[in-house]
Amino acid sequence: MDLAYSPEEEEFRAGLREWLAKVLPTLPPKPSPDDWPARRAYDLGWQRTLYDAGYAHVHWDASPTVRLIFLEETEKAGAPYVGANFVGLLHAGPTIAAEGTAEQRARWLPPVLRGEEVWCQGFSEPDAGSDLAALRTRAYRDGDDYVITGSKIWTSHAEVADWCELLVRTDPGAPKHRGISWLAMPMDAPGVTVRPLRTLAGSTEFAEVFLDEVRVPVANRVGEENDGWRVTMVTLSFERGTAFVGEVVACRRVLGEVAQEARANGRWDDPGVRRRLGRLNAEFRTLWRLTQWNVSEAESSGGVPGVGGSVFKLRYSRARQELYDAAVEVLGPEGVDLGRAWVLDRLSSLSYTIAAGTSEIQRNIVGERILGLPKG
Repeated sequence: MDLAYSPEEEEFRAGLREWLAKVLPTLPPKPSPDDWPARRAYDLGWQRTLYDAGYAHVHWDASPTVRLIFLEETEKAGAPYVGANFVGLLHAGPTIAAEGTAEQRARWLPPVLRGEEVWCQGFSEPDAGSDLAALRTRAYRDGDDYVITGSKIWTSHAEVADWCELLVRTDPGAPKHRGISWLAMPMDAPGVTVRPLRTLAGSTEFAEVFLDEVRVPVANRVGEENDGWRVTMVTLSFERGTAFVGEVVACRRVLGEVAQEARANGRWDDPGVRRRLGRLNAEFRTLWRLTQWNVSEAESSGGVPGVGGSVFKLRYSRARQELYDAAVEVLGPEGVDLGRAWVLDRLSSLSYTIAAGTSEIQRNIVGERILGLPKG
């Protein structure tokens, strides 16, 4: 498999680097992490800047390789992360681009690209655990609407979102994977209540969402009724396949900084520390090559990442935890200081073996869909 970049792709990279070098020094300071309305405005402003410069299309109207280059170069340059835009740009948007009708694409994609609307993800439920298909949020047809009752948890950016990619059970009598539908729900609809959740790291980017007879037009369904599980697999293929690209680049940068800190504070003299950091360097180099392989595979399959994304997600989530464990070891006693770099990141890293599908679920996918092992 050819992992080399074409001359046109390298030309795109060079132009992007030049543009980033000019525009990043002109950006306003980032708002407080706890001020979500200000963070929403900042993130939307950055997305509008990308749109005006002609770079907004890369998330779903460009080849997977161009998308990879964009995510790599923006992270290396220290550009703002997608932030509150991540569900719209990396999950819902690509899903609608792949599965939506022409009318749905025209309605929902341009506002995301222009930095005008924010999406959240309403998948997980309090009683479903890691078994997403066991969701119980109910939607029944009433004329041209679905009427929805239930609740969601760990709903990313719900308190500042305009839309929610929502999974509902439209046929409670069908086998659990076959009675699900994928809807786009307006967050200002009557009956929607949002309750922010505070994480271990003190942030509130997640929320509980309660739905009390919320009416959503049938026209807002992406895919056929009761075919939502297949549409969800498209969403999750993007979530596990390319959404973490920038974070791999960030981890490689952090690893270099940790090595510099070890040299400065004397921890580099410990052979065990050097071996640990060296192994992590090899780990992230391998993960980057795996990312390139997954992107190359997506190029040949119409742009949708394959199940190889589960291999990546499984190993990346563990490697990220190991990286920040190593960082705290290098810091020594300062590793309990929440004001030090990497300490809060270590707390955040604990969620990565759960977020975007638990490691147990990823192992099932790898065993059944890649290795061909029997279920159970």
